Amino acid sequence: MAMLAEAAVAGLLVVAGVFGLVGSYGLLKLPDLMTRLHAPTKATTLGVGGVLIASMIHFAVFEGHLSFHELLITLFLFLTAPITAHFIAKAWLHRNARAADLPPPGGAKGWATFEAAPDDHRRSDPAAPPKHEA
Repeated sequence: MAMLAEAAVAGLLVVAGVFGLVGSYGLLKLPDLMTRLHAPTKATTLGVGGVLIASMIHFAVFEGHLSFHELLITLFLFLTAPITAHFIAKAWLHRNARAADLPPPGGAKGWATFEAAPDDHRRSDPAAPPKHEA
């Protein structure tokens, strides 16, 4: 049992190291923010998750007690990384892209990032004169 656990821990650490290395390399070498965003949210998250799972196996087998801290950290990481990436991408779109530059959305509705709600009185075109209600 201990030999199998050692192999599992070692294998998870190697796989986690490879994912961490690929994610770090992608963060450095990819050309812009939107492509660079995928490296830490995908590969590095799996790398850190592998290290935490290896730690859980180690403590369960060799120390004789279960450690739920790693499970909670893994759960937190897998929940927050995609949400954070989504917020960064939305902020980038608002700062650097115009609705006309985006590809067609493919549905009947437009991009939610750039459409105003029907009851929203903000101007959709900043160059247009303000509209006054009667």
